[in-house]
Amino acid sequence: MGASGGFPIDLVLFGMIAAFLVLRLRSILGKRTGLERQAPPVQPAPVRPAAGPIIDAKVEPQAAAAPQTVPEPTSRSGQALARMREQDPNFDPARFLAGAEQAFKMILGAFAAGDRVALRPLLADETYSAFEQAIGAREKAGETQVSEVKSMQHLSIDDAELKGRVGSVTARIVSDQISYTKDKNGRPLTGTDAVTEITDLWTFERDLSQPDPTWRLVAARSG
Repeated sequence: MGASGGFPIDLVLFGMIAAFLVLRLRSILGKRTGLERQAPPVQPAPVRPAAGPIIDAKVEPQAAAAPQTVPEPTSRSGQALARMREQDPNFDPARFLAGAEQAFKMILGAFAAGDRVALRPLLADETYSAFEQAIGAREKAGETQVSEVKSMQHLSIDDAELKGRVGSVTARIVSDQISYTKDKNGRPLTGTDAVTEITDLWTFERDLSQPDPTWRLVAARSG
């Protein structure tokens, strides 16, 4: 990923690429219908906002969407999702999960590349601050974590809540990944090059009263 925009041609180009990623995310997730606008390895999943090594991520294209599970309409989360739809008739839980899958891949890739420009519009303020600190820490250490998403296994909505006009949705994302850490000299430190299933819980929020359809990541943890 590129650096922040500026007058030098290479920086402008990188800024354009970052802007394209954000626009692509918006188009993938739809117009106000979803997320418009992750044996576990020794190290935690690389997108978690904690200091760690640089990540060299690669995401392979999927032949088919991962299976999805949404809450029962009568459940607490199901009722919260229904109230969100009352405030935004275009909101749809299934399309939200499809968007969460794409957001997972894009945020993972941007964090892996240390692309602060691409991450900024996709994360809430506190989450961005944590991610930015983690990027700085691993850059300083000079370590590299190789992380390859082999497949997306399952996505589900674990929790949903509506407080006033602010909707909060937690997605459980199960993926198969390769993840291991190398030191600055390229020597393996931790992790494994074997494909391992990793479960992440990502929470997204959106102010439904605002025209901006972006659901921003506010928390990321292991499941």
